[in-house]
Amino acid sequence: MMNLKNEKDGAKPLIVQSDKTLLLDVHAPGAEDARAAILPFAELEKSPEHIHTYRITPLSLWNAASAGFSPAGVIAALEKYSRYQVPEGISAGFTDTMARYGKILLRAPEDGNAGAAGVPEKLLLAPGDEMVEKEIAAAKTLSPYLTKTKGGFSLKLTDRGTVKRELIKLGWPVRDEAPLQQGETLALELREKALSGRSFAPRDYQLEAARSVLGQGGPGTGYGVVVLPCGSGKTIVGIAVMSLLKTNTLILSANVAAVHQWIDELLDKTSLTQEQIAEYSGGAKSVAPVTIATYQILTWRPGKEADFPHFSLFRRYPWGLIIYDEVHLLPAPIFRVTAELQAVRRLGLTATLVREDRAEDAVFSLVGPKRYDVPWKDLERKGWIAEALCIEVRLDLPENLKVPYAVAGRREKYRIAAENPLKEEAALELAANHREDHILVIGQYISQLESLARRLKAPLVTGKTPNTERERIYGAFKRGEIPIMVVSKVANFALDLPDASMAVQVSGSFGSRQEEAQRLGRILRPKKNKNSYFYSIVSRSTVEEDFAANRQKFLAEQGYRYSLQHWERPEERLS
Repeated sequence: MMNLKNEKDGAKPLIVQSDKTLLLDVHAPGAEDARAAILPFAELEKSPEHIHTYRITPLSLWNAASAGFSPAGVIAALEKYSRYQVPEGISAGFTDTMARYGKILLRAPEDGNAGAAGVPEKLLLAPGDEMVEKEIAAAKTLSPYLTKTKGGFSLKLTDRGTVKRELIKLGWPVRDEAPLQQGETLALELREKALSGRSFAPRDYQLEAARSVLGQGGPGTGYGVVVLPCGSGKTIVGIAVMSLLKTNTLILSANVAAVHQWIDELLDKTSLTQEQIAEYSGGAKSVAPVTIATYQILTWRPGKEADFPHFSLFRRYPWGLIIYDEVHLLPAPIFRVTAELQAVRRLGLTATLVREDRAEDAVFSLVGPKRYDVPWKDLERKGWIAEALCIEVRLDLPENLKVPYAVAGRREKYRIAAENPLKEEAALELAANHREDHILVIGQYISQLESLARRLKAPLVTGKTPNTERERIYGAFKRGEIPIMVVSKVANFALDLPDASMAVQVSGSFGSRQEEAQRLGRILRPKKNKNSYFYSIVSRSTVEEDFAANRQKFLAEQGYRYSLQHWERPEERLS
């Protein structure tokens, strides 16, 4: 087995393996430089205490190629930082994969035919060679959209995204250099001092992320995805992009609470007025130069076979920028309309590109390639997000539930384990031991949460809580009037509670990595001289342990230490 320990000072930090995994020794000299060098072409998989694991995939290499990296540049970076000789033959794989990006070019046809906003009504798909052209011509999934013409294939502007998505499924990422429309001009400046009274300036990494998406403004720029941890200010990245482009903007968000947070941030930190910002949701459907809509209202339709009536919001107005907040949650129906809107600049914001439906390639082709990424622990070390201590609390099932659990089906087993009534006792004890913290108690099952809210004498927020009541409770929590709040899955998405310093997770969605990232993010806003605590309460010797292991693995991969504690009833401790 390879010895990963440094044999002497000055040992290089990177180990390159033939399966395209990269092991980064974070304690070796030059580790930070090595991390910065490989981040453009390798995806971070795990970042525990000592050795971080990156993987080079076709998608990560296409991301690199879209950012201007060459195979030679990738190999040069590996050779510069590799502790051992880079495996033979690995460079050929990089060259073959990266050569696929740019082999097919999408651009405006030479004969013009400019339509609205200077964008052609027809585009030209130009394959790089005869064999690629024959493969495209033979693809049945592409035949409804493409017409053979001089120099390649002609397609409608509205089919631009659909064609790109079908081609990436075939292993051909398209270099899209077709024009982007400008949208209507919008006067927008960042305030030097926010209306809330605090000095305001985007952090260096937020500006760097914004500029990475816009590039130099030439072909192939103006769209992409920024990956930043929860609590690190992704909203500010979006606002920074808006200030650079100064154009009408449509922002899509996860829920009404997120809509209101965007509105509050825009009014607080930019020159925009209330009249220039509109909410488009279930409760209000107005439109302004900056409009913030929910995914839920856009994907509503009167029946399964009916059209989506609110999709007209995308098409009827001269948007110059669309921001997809929490892009990892982008509903599948919106992929369809996003495919039509390829002439509009696009920004995706997310804490994790992990999608439970494995549709990361759709995000790449329709929203754009990843332009910026930074590990959670890097921002923690610099003080931009709080240090979090992750603890799993395990407890037994009560005797009266052991037989029902044993004879239940797998799904019912999970519910019995998740709603273990002893979890309430443990949650109450944790709350009593952390009286100085602002606590979120988070769960999946409403009856369990209702009982916890009664016993904790805390307000409960679920998907059925009216928005006005929800905002009132959030406000009281922010002001410190309420020390504990019980919340359902609404806590997973865009919940801005900067003073929350502890989360107690009593049940969740079958070990979802995505959910774990979102829930942890609720407590990552930095606090002065204070850590954050993330507790997960799990029923011992049940299927819940299996799902908890999946969540634990995710947190360990992000670099968080994860400890186990066993909880017993007070009377058992005395026996």
